[in-house]
Amino acid sequence: MGKFHASRLGRRACGERLDSAPMSDSSPVVVAHRTPEDIVVVTVSRPSHRNALSLEVVEALRAEVAQAAADDTIRALILTGAGGVFVSGADIAELKERTRADALRRINTSLFRAIETLPFPTIAAIEAYALGGGLELALACDLRVGTTSSRYGQPEVGLGIIPGAGATYRLPRVVGLGNARELIFTGTLISAEHAHRIGLLNRVTPDGGALAGALELARTIGRNSGLAVRFSKSLLNLSQELTVDGAMAYESTAQAVLFETEDKRARMSAFLERRAGSPKSKGSTE
Repeated sequence: MGKFHASRLGRRACGERLDSAPMSDSSPVVVAHRTPEDIVVVTVSRPSHRNALSLEVVEALRAEVAQAAADDTIRALILTGAGGVFVSGADIAELKERTRADALRRINTSLFRAIETLPFPTIAAIEAYALGGGLELALACDLRVGTTSSRYGQPEVGLGIIPGAGATYRLPRVVGLGNARELIFTGTLISAEHAHRIGLLNRVTPDGGALAGALELARTIGRNSGLAVRFSKSLLNLSQELTVDGAMAYESTAQAVLFETEDKRARMSAFLERRAGSPKSKGSTE
């Protein structure tokens, strides 16, 4: 796997924010930067439209995701939104003009699948709203961190369409079929507390703290073996598609690869050394 091109993400470790795809007025609709811990933060930046998913945003995100997929040094990727809003949904003005041919092109669906199949963990950092396509974007991520006053929903049926970019199959896997049916059939919005209770959110932070919470989670993940985390994600993604025998074969093969790595030996040696030096291992009752 390759590294980010120097013209785009190569300088992000220094904290520089770089554009993804320029709008006609030269304002970026997606910006990204890389932290010193090799966490990539991708921000949808269309605050005047509550970061609605226009075609331009989708294509800019697609470019960032393709570049990230080719970098084997990334530990995690965080998706968030500018201006205190995650992604309010699809751009309704654009959606109104789309035809059946556009639906069959799977414009958003193909992007969300690319996010879902990234080899490293992805986290949605959600402020304010994740509605419609915005929630489907969050569902394509492995984990979701939301703020206290954030709201969630799939209101598409009220507009005469269905959630057409993954909610009909990803949402039941995350919250259960009954909860997914209620959210999709009614189109009602739910609170962060409700979302956390049904498993839609992994963590809830105070308002304004979604990105900080997502970074904390990403750093915790990043302290572990990168290869072991990547194998774990692959196995979890396939868990509902493989037979038990197929899953066992994949699992044992992944473990066989990991058993032979220097990283595994170093980590286990360090663990044994720490345990040998602990007071408890020396017979202390403290």
